[in-house]
Amino acid sequence: MSTLEGAKAPRINHLALIGNYLPRQCGLATFTTHCHQAMIDRYPDLRVDVYAMDDHPGRHAYPEAVTATIPQHDLSAYLAAARRIEMSGAQVLWVQHEYGIFGGSAGDHLLALLDRTSLPVIVTLHTILEKPSAEERRVMEALLRRASKVMVMAEKGREILTRVHGADPRRIVTIPHGVPDRAFLDPDAMKPRFGWEGRRVIFTFGLLAPNKGIETMIAAMPEIVKAEPRAHYIVLGATHPNLVAHEGEAYRERLIAQAAELGVSDHVELLDGFAEEPELLDYLQAADIYATPYHNPAQITSGTLSFAVGMGKPVVSTPYVHATEILAEDHGVLVDFRDVAGFARAIGGLLADDGARMALATRAYARGRTMMWPCLAEGIMKAAEQIATARPRRIPGVAAEFAPLRPDLSAVERMSDATGMLQHSIYSIPDRRHGYCIDDNARALILMCRIDPLDEVVRDKWTSIYASFVQYAWNPDKRRFRNFMRFDRAWCEDEGSEDSNGRTLWALGVAATEAREQKHRDWAAAMFDQTASLAFDLGSPRAQAFAMLGAAAMRDGFPSHPIATRILETFGEQLVALCETNRRPDWQWFEIVLAYDNARLPEALIRAGHVLGRRDFIACGIETLEWIVSRQTSPAGNFRAVGTESFGRAYAEPLPFDQQPLEAQATVEACAAAFEATGEKRWFDEAMKAYRWYLGGNDLELPLATAQDGGCFDGLQPTGLNRNQGAESILALQLANCAISGLSKAAANLADPPRIVVA
Repeated sequence: MSTLEGAKAPRINHLALIGNYLPRQCGLATFTTHCHQAMIDRYPDLRVDVYAMDDHPGRHAYPEAVTATIPQHDLSAYLAAARRIEMSGAQVLWVQHEYGIFGGSAGDHLLALLDRTSLPVIVTLHTILEKPSAEERRVMEALLRRASKVMVMAEKGREILTRVHGADPRRIVTIPHGVPDRAFLDPDAMKPRFGWEGRRVIFTFGLLAPNKGIETMIAAMPEIVKAEPRAHYIVLGATHPNLVAHEGEAYRERLIAQAAELGVSDHVELLDGFAEEPELLDYLQAADIYATPYHNPAQITSGTLSFAVGMGKPVVSTPYVHATEILAEDHGVLVDFRDVAGFARAIGGLLADDGARMALATRAYARGRTMMWPCLAEGIMKAAEQIATARPRRIPGVAAEFAPLRPDLSAVERMSDATGMLQHSIYSIPDRRHGYCIDDNARALILMCRIDPLDEVVRDKWTSIYASFVQYAWNPDKRRFRNFMRFDRAWCEDEGSEDSNGRTLWALGVAATEAREQKHRDWAAAMFDQTASLAFDLGSPRAQAFAMLGAAAMRDGFPSHPIATRILETFGEQLVALCETNRRPDWQWFEIVLAYDNARLPEALIRAGHVLGRRDFIACGIETLEWIVSRQTSPAGNFRAVGTESFGRAYAEPLPFDQQPLEAQATVEACAAAFEATGEKRWFDEAMKAYRWYLGGNDLELPLATAQDGGCFDGLQPTGLNRNQGAESILALQLANCAISGLSKAAANLADPPRIVVA
């Protein structure tokens, strides 16, 4: 259940902004810096956190306005930035997107960041390609799916996005490139500032690169000078850093040589440098004509063109996308690409006709007044308020109203065939490319022992299939179980991971004592006896805990089972010792990091202590379970699975995403073990809290369980659900259903039974 906030847009008081930033020398850095300043000038109470993309960490001395930098090729920095943005309280994230500034394939590191924040996103696209590569298309379309609003600076951008990428036009907003506010001046008034008295100045600025078409303008200069001997072409800008890295200043030298060869060296000047904005605007105001002879017809944005129009410059340009729109309706002059004679005629004509030149300048300046930075700031604020308004306000506590689900085999059967249970799915459709694994088939075997009600013919069929997979996985030469199998039934390895071997022993122990048919119990007991000694080669605490759970199950059925007893005693003592070694006053845990299936470690100790009569094991298990449960509780009181981004961070508090169904199942079953060992109702309550995570009692109040068919989504991400339904997730839900059903019946025998009805 959800409702919208209301018709009135909420006040946005905190934005996060990602892009290049000055003093990095590029047009995008200038644009992002202007956006930042424009927002806080227009909205003085607005907080804007700037995250600067950094191409050379340590090279640029960023100002205090920059909240943090993101090294371009460091994926972990993107994830850290996402966490910081998520925790900052920002209401909207605004991204400046340009090809080449983000790391990864076609810049897909940015997607990793966006996938890990729940904020609505505005993306400003500075380049939109008519013919993207396969990777560029993949990244762009993922970006379009994630963005709540897409800002383009020309209507052609909207058309390309809808035609090439199928973008939703309702999400696209056109906001012209911002320009500064300066008075309209006669160029002759500014020329003495640069020693240009008596000259007719044609001006181009920006990073120097071959796609800027400077050669075209230099080639036109002999005819321009013939018509107007006072003509002087000024090109202001450092050579593009990527070009410098490749060939040094060879391109600049070629342009200088071209001017010399054409006999116009005295009329062409290439100024090498990056002008700060006040000086740059002075240059523009001193120019009589602005030229953009660019080669790329698809260029969707040109900050230099926008600035020139904003200063009231008569512009002569090639017809790239941005120029055709901004100069439409006689606001400038368009000349074909690489048309040397055309540039010569157009510029020569304007220099010869003062009246026509002034009239064009006046029209350009009037257009520029509609593009000033406050206009862009207002457009972005309107978009931000719209997407903040559209976010659903979820009603808390909905999950608490639902009773646990009845165990349902439908989705398990959907993912299974005569070989076993497939690993992955695309949405709910099994994905055969990834084949099978013993982890999932071992879990499925446990489910067949515990699920009720179930037709016994169906139970027998699937128990035999999953048991057969386990049997076939055993490699007697390596004395290990294999894990991964391709869809063609060929094994991918000779031996599986420690975890997969530990989980298989766990499944065998459960099947040996809980399988409904004696034939399956006999097989599992024999298989456990044959393979259990591999447990003593396991070094991972989790793999050891999985083996302990199998051994505890064996001891339930075979109280004097020697190898099961030895597994429980050996690994139980090791876990207690690990806890003593790694504990701190605020860290009551077996390892210095958190990982997956955390609750299995205390559960293994509790179950071992219960069957062995070891109070020290139970005490350590209860203490560590209390600690991990406290770390798995959100401020709102819901279960919060330890997110996958938490893994491997020494002595660090857990991070909230991505949350996976396996963690809720492990916590439910660990709390069930604690309830069995202590009889304390609080463990039933904790189990229910973890279980309700599947029903919507989570950070996003979104149910992961699909109650109609027994399915379960693969995880909870900041932006919503991972809507795939793999075997691990489905089994986690169904095993949790079984555990909570049994626990509810046990809790009903308490003096004050909880009021809960199993559906």
